[in-house]
Amino acid sequence: MSQKIKGVISITTSGCGYLKTEGQEEEDIKINASLLNTALHNDEVEVVLLPKKEKERQHGEVISVLKRAKERFVGRIDRKNGKSFGFLIPDDNRMYVDIFIPNIDKSINRKKKVLVEIEKWKDPKKNPEGKIVKVIGNKGVNDVELESIVLEKGLEIDFPSQVEKEAENIERKGFDLKNRRDFRNDPVFTIDPEDAKDFDDALSVKDIGDGLYEVGVHIADVSYYVKEGSKIDKEARKRAFSIYLVDRTIPMLPEVLSNNLCSLMPDKDRATFSAVFKMKENGEVVDSWFGEGVICSKRRFSYKEAQTILDNKKGEFHKELSILAKIAERLKKERMDAGALSIEEDELFFELDNDGRPISLYRKEHLFTHNLIEEFMVIANKTVAEKFNTLHRIHDNPDRKTISSLIAFLLGLGYRINIKGDEISSSEINKLFQDIKGKDEEFLVKNMVLRSMSKAKYSTLSKRHFGLALNKYMHFTSPIRRYADLVMHRIVKKKLRNEKVKPENYEEVAREISLRELDVLDAERSSIRYKQVQYMANKVGEEFQVIVSGVTSFGIFVQEIETKVEGMISIRDMDDDYYILDEESYSLIGTRKRKRYALGNKIKVKLVEADQENRRLNFAII
Repeated sequence: MSQKIKGVISITTSGCGYLKTEGQEEEDIKINASLLNTALHNDEVEVVLLPKKEKERQHGEVISVLKRAKERFVGRIDRKNGKSFGFLIPDDNRMYVDIFIPNIDKSINRKKKVLVEIEKWKDPKKNPEGKIVKVIGNKGVNDVELESIVLEKGLEIDFPSQVEKEAENIERKGFDLKNRRDFRNDPVFTIDPEDAKDFDDALSVKDIGDGLYEVGVHIADVSYYVKEGSKIDKEARKRAFSIYLVDRTIPMLPEVLSNNLCSLMPDKDRATFSAVFKMKENGEVVDSWFGEGVICSKRRFSYKEAQTILDNKKGEFHKELSILAKIAERLKKERMDAGALSIEEDELFFELDNDGRPISLYRKEHLFTHNLIEEFMVIANKTVAEKFNTLHRIHDNPDRKTISSLIAFLLGLGYRINIKGDEISSSEINKLFQDIKGKDEEFLVKNMVLRSMSKAKYSTLSKRHFGLALNKYMHFTSPIRRYADLVMHRIVKKKLRNEKVKPENYEEVAREISLRELDVLDAERSSIRYKQVQYMANKVGEEFQVIVSGVTSFGIFVQEIETKVEGMISIRDMDDDYYILDEESYSLIGTRKRKRYALGNKIKVKLVEADQENRRLNFAII
């Protein structure tokens, strides 16, 4: 009898499916396009395993779609003149079939972006049938393109009116100070990006004598306002995260909560769920307290402002910032010594004109104040996971296959990294990061290492977090923008009241938000990619110095050294020779002239096309 298994299917751009399930760790089960039987990317499916052939991977066939990941797709309508019907050509290149639309309004043409919902699809030999649920607008318009990116990932933008109304009612009621620990006279402040609108967390610190400091990590008490099972809660669970696009934030909670009542703004009394630590200057925690509090933030710092005060050794709250900085340095060293990854990247920023078009592209320096905030958030998250063991943020070690690919990639650039058996150590990765620091290929190597890492996810299983080198970890410090943190607040409150908490009640939540996180990250990256291509559109014909970032049988991927913008040189345009791929050396080699293009090579190119619709840059070698 054939074995049947269930899992979530991934569809590639070639139209093949892959299923990874518990017990199938070595290699994903491959499902050929003809055997998908209407399964789409990230659908929950049941698969029957086909007889395994010697020296071939395990194949399967989808026999049932248990749950659709999404049924709405963005794209353009293709129809012949005069016809009332047509097809949606999806933007999502993993959607391997066009959607038939039987009735289309005459005003909708190929210039319009539309959102279509699948209504019927039982026969895999026929196209799915759908209806247009929204005309987004004309392609190429900034707001239309960014809204299309979000909707294409199955994410939400506007809040239902009932949710907005519920939020407004909550705002009117405010909060009760009764039974809350009062921190309003303490030196409390926030440190955030310059353009931040919602403030999840604040810090305070006091010297309490005997070499001890009382450090407060004060988190917005979202769970006080957003009750489990309410309309807002259901909407927040569906969204799971706030989305940070290049020019806007799409919040997880309505703005009257995220940007006002819950936000820890200066000079406003705000309800918090606080973690208070008695600590030594070396970072040792002597005691900790968790509970509901009330704060009144005395100052809102940007990362840059707080860094300037530390550098100049004077300014508002210099004493408190200096104490926190010393403790944070020790906490970070302790984590690094334990094997945590040291990934500090400069952030990519765009300067936009009034129409949202990028006029400059630059990288913001990673400051020590970023580390300062991170260390106190990590210790709060770590302590919550240890004391209130229910929901976890886990990060598995990289698997054997990705380690092998990473080693080959690094060898192509001239770097060696040691492994023990099938495992790579974080200390080896940190050593690599030191070796590449300041070099042209630094960003490229860091990016490849990050791609090689397993994806962090939420789980009721307690597992070690590879990247942070912690045995237990959980998100607790950002409930305005992450649903997992809101859930954890509820769990901790129940445990503080000695109420029973069943981990199995949270398994589905963990799985849902882990999948949603991938969609959100994909949308955020797509918005950056769109803006990068839009920025480069005015530079067609210009010459650039680039570094070879990838080599395939169909061309070379390159990265512009200054802005880190990526593009491609098609092998069809390399007409000075006939090039073939040498997989061992990660290079393209000309058969006659023996010219070689390998990873890490610097070459001069000309930008020949900036395809904004497909978010692609095409270069030619000079």
